[in-house]
Amino acid sequence: MSRNSMSLTLRIAGIYNVLWGAWVVLFPNHFFQLTGMEIPTQIMIWQGMGMVIGVYGLGYWWAAQNPVVHWPIVAVGFLGKIFGPLGFLMNYLTDKVPFAFFYTLITNDFIWWVPFILILREARRSGNLQLI
Repeated sequence: MSRNSMSLTLRIAGIYNVLWGAWVVLFPNHFFQLTGMEIPTQIMIWQGMGMVIGVYGLGYWWAAQNPVVHWPIVAVGFLGKIFGPLGFLMNYLTDKVPFAFFYTLITNDFIWWVPFILILREARRSGNLQLI
């Protein structure tokens, strides 16, 4: 993956996350209305998730300046994109969340797995990725 492709990917991820986060913060009921899910009674928890995802977007945007050097931001984002679907699966299998929630995983998590792995692989190949 070229440096330009890595930067473009992170800029797109940044814009997407800021927009998604803003949508959830400003219109917290909308997702639940679209999917036919019951609106949570503690909607501010959902808005908090939107805020965190929006902040990730800023991190991705900044990391786009030099993705190989700023690989820790990509790594933290990638971990979230792994643990989010695992959390969904655990909650779905215990009937705590309906399947409709799965749709958030497609654009929030799954589509970013390959490009983020490629960025992290390039960081490792360049010698920048060091865990300690």
